[in-house]
Amino acid sequence: MSRDLVVLSLERWDDVWRRNQYLVHGLLEADPQLRVLFVVPSHDVLHAALHGRGLGRGSGLQQVTGYHGRLWQLEPTKVLPRAVGGLADALLVRSVRRALRRLRIDAPVLWVNDPSWASLVRAEPHWPALYDVTDDWLAAERPERELERLRSNEAVLLERARAVVVCSAALAVSKGADREVVHVPNAVDVARYRRPLARPDDLPAGGTAVYVGTLHQDRLDVEVTGRTAERLRADGATLVLVGPNLLAGEHTSALERRGAVILGGRSFDRVPAYLQHATALVVPHLVTPFTDSLDPIKLYEYLAVGRPVVSTPVAGFRELSIPGVHVVPPTDFAEAVAHAVSEDPATVEHSGVPDWSARVEQMASVLARLR
Repeated sequence: MSRDLVVLSLERWDDVWRRNQYLVHGLLEADPQLRVLFVVPSHDVLHAALHGRGLGRGSGLQQVTGYHGRLWQLEPTKVLPRAVGGLADALLVRSVRRALRRLRIDAPVLWVNDPSWASLVRAEPHWPALYDVTDDWLAAERPERELERLRSNEAVLLERARAVVVCSAALAVSKGADREVVHVPNAVDVARYRRPLARPDDLPAGGTAVYVGTLHQDRLDVEVTGRTAERLRADGATLVLVGPNLLAGEHTSALERRGAVILGGRSFDRVPAYLQHATALVVPHLVTPFTDSLDPIKLYEYLAVGRPVVSTPVAGFRELSIPGVHVVPPTDFAEAVAHAVSEDPATVEHSGVPDWSARVEQMASVLARLR
């Protein structure tokens, strides 16, 4: 019985850890026979050339350190746009097959997080597939051609995958309308987030409202964020944004002009320090059908450290009714954050915060049934 797994991820394996990395790391720790090929988003040659980055190739197949040769990362090279038809996908499928031959893996389980890899599920119907849905991209604002491609790929995955895992209650409803799905929410490494750490040198002095997460226009309410930065600056405090910045350049510049400090991505082992030493933690998110599909990892991270939280009424946070978590409408957000920072209440240790170890056990159970 195969112990090999191919994870087709929407994100890279790097030091900014997300759901897939926590789960795969836990599975590798729990099963010494498991081998994983982690396929990251491909290097798009045409896109890179159009943005002045030359005609380089993806990094190809590389071993990830720390796992004794049982974890490999593959960055394929996408040489053709998908507009040309099936040939673009066929070339990407070939790159995965070539990597598997090098690793002597011939009958893996497919873990599909990136729906564009429906092409591999079609090409290898005998390999059992798991579709792991972490975002409802059909609810995001995208060009119609891209949405049509997403709809087509998702239809293949929902039909052919032997198991479908979703991270949120909303996704359980939308993706489970016509088939069984398994709800595996997100979590946090509770002990690590509660282990006291020194204050980061680049965290501004004085009162701070800290946001941790990828800065993305599908999630972040840029106007509310800017108003909050201005309001805090008036009190001598600072809004600090920690996470990879995918905002357009004009949005980044506007936020910085209004007083926000944008630090960029920080490694997973450094993130708890920013949360522990924040005066308050914030979630200035848009409330849309797309954000309603999410199960924000920051929900669990914020609860683990126990600093006061102010959030717009987004999924996950709006269901909470616990001390120290304040859910307010966007119109009141900046003032609520300023009040939380000025109050600077003591840290609270919330009980029952879900740990990644329990989610790893759930995923291991799903994968065992596929094998």
